[in-house]
Amino acid sequence: MRFDGLLSFPLTPFTVDRADVAWAVLRDHLAAQLAAEPGAVFVACGTGELTALSPTEYERVVATAVEVAGGRVPVYAGVGGGPQVARENLALARRAGADGALLLPPYLVESTPAGLVEHVRWVAAGGGLPVVVYQRANAVLDPAAAVALLDVDEVVGIKDGRGDVDAMLRIVTAVRHSGHRRADRFAFLNGLPTAELSAAAYAAIGVPGYSSAVLTFVPDVATAFHAALRAGDEATTGALLASFYLPFAALRAQAPGYAVSLVKAGARLSGQPVGGVRPPLTDPPPEHEERLAAIVESARTALAEVRRG
Repeated sequence: MRFDGLLSFPLTPFTVDRADVAWAVLRDHLAAQLAAEPGAVFVACGTGELTALSPTEYERVVATAVEVAGGRVPVYAGVGGGPQVARENLALARRAGADGALLLPPYLVESTPAGLVEHVRWVAAGGGLPVVVYQRANAVLDPAAAVALLDVDEVVGIKDGRGDVDAMLRIVTAVRHSGHRRADRFAFLNGLPTAELSAAAYAAIGVPGYSSAVLTFVPDVATAFHAALRAGDEATTGALLASFYLPFAALRAQAPGYAVSLVKAGARLSGQPVGGVRPPLTDPPPEHEERLAAIVESARTALAEVRRG
């Protein structure tokens, strides 16, 4: 499995009172994401507030994404929680027509890398969908565990959200040189918040694909950065890092949960009526939204200047 291009992680829009999903807005949001031609759509994941959705909402969100995508790109659905809940999520995602699943870390429980492999096996084996394992927080693999995942045929890749480039290099090298029949086809993805900041470093160790939350609210900036990175256009990548990505990451660090709620605020600023986040996440105060708007304006000014030469 190879994921080419930017990877889209859509938001889940809610009504004003957050009591329901804003279904028409979701369809529009998904259509806008697809217009940016991502390599795949990962719906109801972290940015899509998986843990805030009821099972009924979850299945309909996934089904909506599958319908809107219309087979143009793969649709992966987030699954998570404890092993049994994650397996039930997987069954719902399959019933909704998803092409695969992103397995988020198990709820709260810490274990060994070998224990994590067994958790993945419990959820994925026989589930009928390709699964990408999300390594972050309490879900930490080592090279031996990563190689062991090759024996779970449903597991097609690892998405890294830890940011330890040295550790990820060891995992990539162990898998690629394992001699396993699936070693060359196994996918590795950069899943750090604001992954653009680490995209060059990850590409250098054989992890070129990355998720982009920025794509949900400033697709022009996200796609321009991605194209420049692939072309080796350091003038554009440097200008966007300085004007947008570094200031955005600094603002994102101001409060826990901003990796989701600040992105959703950005979508609202762009004219998408996606509503607020569900608790325990909190929406940014007006002063942070104003700062975000200024950062977006600065990015577009910098991009225009670079294009003018």
